[in-house]
Amino acid sequence: MTATREKIWTVEEYHRMIEAGILNEDDNIELLDGRIVEMSPQTPIHAGTTQRSDRYLQHLLRDLAEIRVQLPITLATSEPEPDIAVVCIDPGGYGDHHPNQAEILLLIEVSYSTLQIDRREKALIYARANIAEYWILDVGARQAYIYRNPAPGGYESEIVVADNAVMRMLAFPEIEINFSELFLPV
Repeated sequence: MTATREKIWTVEEYHRMIEAGILNEDDNIELLDGRIVEMSPQTPIHAGTTQRSDRYLQHLLRDLAEIRVQLPITLATSEPEPDIAVVCIDPGGYGDHHPNQAEILLLIEVSYSTLQIDRREKALIYARANIAEYWILDVGARQAYIYRNPAPGGYESEIVVADNAVMRMLAFPEIEINFSELFLPV
């Protein structure tokens, strides 16, 4: 009988593999808790919801934050590529690093076939990284999961809202976000 072990990669090792050309943009992968994981392909509803949400948030948060779409963020043990990351404005345009925990205001995943991964695995990773707010847009059920109050064991607050709900981000409580503008029209 032989024993096998899974190799856990550090963020630094992951970056070195990218710099060396071992991993590249065509690989469609992300680093989650030290594991290199293949990302799911996008369905039209996933892509359309991501694009619609991006446009709406760009309009609402112009000159307040940057909206990054399917671009990496760097956490202690992970480098995921959330569908949308609302981050602090960086004078250098994030040309020398990916946004880190201190620069992330809100993460959004658009979920069609990945709801369990987004709710369990990614929510735990984001909570451990102390990301203040994480939303999942469940396009199949037309509802959103709102996670707040991160703790080492996960988010302490989870609420589920319908696609017609109105919420305020923790980072910008003066701005109302209409979820009907994030989801595709029916």
